[in-house]
Amino acid sequence: MTTRDGPPAGDLDPDEFRELGYRTVDLIAEYYERIEDRPVYVQADPGRVAAAFDEPLPESGEDPDAILDAVEERVIPYATHNPSPRFFGFVMGSGTPLAPLADAIAATVNMNVGGWHPAPSGTEVERRCIRWLAEAIGYPPDTGGLLTSGGTMANVTAILSALRDRTDHETAGPGLQGNDRPRYTLYVADHECHTSVVRAADMLNLGRDAVRRVPSHEDFTMDVAALERLLEDDRARGDEPFCVVGQAGSINVSAIDPLDDVADVCAERDLWFHVDGACGAVGAMVPEFESRYEGMERADSVTLDPHKWLFVPYECGGVLVRDRDVLARTFAMDASYLRGSIAETPEEFDYYEFGPQMSRGFRALKLWTSLKHYGLDGYRDLLRNGVACAERLDALVRSHDDFVAVQEPNLFIYSFRYVPADLQEVLADPPAVPLTRVHRYLDELNQEIADEVVQSGRAFLTTTAIRSRRALRMSICSHRTTASDIETVFDALAETGARVDEEWRERASLPV
Repeated sequence: MTTRDGPPAGDLDPDEFRELGYRTVDLIAEYYERIEDRPVYVQADPGRVAAAFDEPLPESGEDPDAILDAVEERVIPYATHNPSPRFFGFVMGSGTPLAPLADAIAATVNMNVGGWHPAPSGTEVERRCIRWLAEAIGYPPDTGGLLTSGGTMANVTAILSALRDRTDHETAGPGLQGNDRPRYTLYVADHECHTSVVRAADMLNLGRDAVRRVPSHEDFTMDVAALERLLEDDRARGDEPFCVVGQAGSINVSAIDPLDDVADVCAERDLWFHVDGACGAVGAMVPEFESRYEGMERADSVTLDPHKWLFVPYECGGVLVRDRDVLARTFAMDASYLRGSIAETPEEFDYYEFGPQMSRGFRALKLWTSLKHYGLDGYRDLLRNGVACAERLDALVRSHDDFVAVQEPNLFIYSFRYVPADLQEVLADPPAVPLTRVHRYLDELNQEIADEVVQSGRAFLTTTAIRSRRALRMSICSHRTTASDIETVFDALAETGARVDEEWRERASLPV
């Protein structure tokens, strides 16, 4: 046997690699240590950020230390720091501390968790995580399911499974082509439908119009009586309903639909019941929140994204499907090159036969390490903290003369509006002139408040539309956020609102 003299071509010397690794770990540790002091949003205009990476493709290899220098000097300073306790945009997990180490190990081993043979331990870690997630939220633990890139692909997986399982026509071979195909329809509450449901219908070539919007109650939850009427009308027209999507923590106001009532409708009509819990389903693991989710355990499928409210870094979405055989019927394909020469046993499990991806990264390792690190008790405390922060924000809004609440606090996403007290009076007792200018002014004012606070680097938040009016939206999805952070950001919003309103009011020509 001959021994290689030095590292293989393309590899680093082990001692050099260790030094780079130590430096990288120091970088990560310093990043977390200073995260509260960093401006949440980049303090540079887009042109400057683009210019920092305007460089030619290297002809010759660069020194690894110089590459890490570039990471420290350009990548991190020009990042948006969603691990910050004052990041309230979108629904983005704050990053569990063991996850970067897990991701490094997953990249090192580099298993393709599409098949069992290229990823025995990777497959079993993911299967165990799926079981743990189901058990944590009160879903049958022997469920099928898999991790995905995020909520969109999780919803695509669930809705395609629903289509293949609950429609009268075979679609795996001919697809949706043919004149004998009816219009397949699916249903979701009108106000809080997440765009991923529409995108799933689009990607599956059902058409965006296949997503039927069910009227909502004042609290943004689905009107089940309206759902029944809509189903009857669509069937009478010749459509074929196949799926109803219930929300378990909606995208703007954390609404949870009456899931048990929706489950009854689906059971009576043999429709697939899918719960889009990407944002909020994991709240069911907290005992005092369980009653809010009654009926979720009856769903045929549930979306839940660990890279949201379980704080795991991107990418780590997930979907649970009660009947694993439905996933197999939906996605299984056969190719000789996938089998190779190794005899398979019944215990072996190929994820490519149960989901849309053939090649799959080892996403599960960062989730597995995080679940083991915190345990149920630790996660429950972190989830309770997020809800308590939303409740604190609601209390601040309701106690301030110039803010208006648009929802009751529920989970961790909370939307509200800045409306100066005198304009609240105008809206409550409108003059005999159209209020178009007032509404436009308030929409622009709320957008400007959010923009200025974000540009200042003090916090990151977004705006959204609540019943056609622009509102401030804070997604309190960081395990690092405290009540003090909420108070600091609220004070910044109030100060900015008062200053901008004063600056703008003279030129606004409002009927006050």
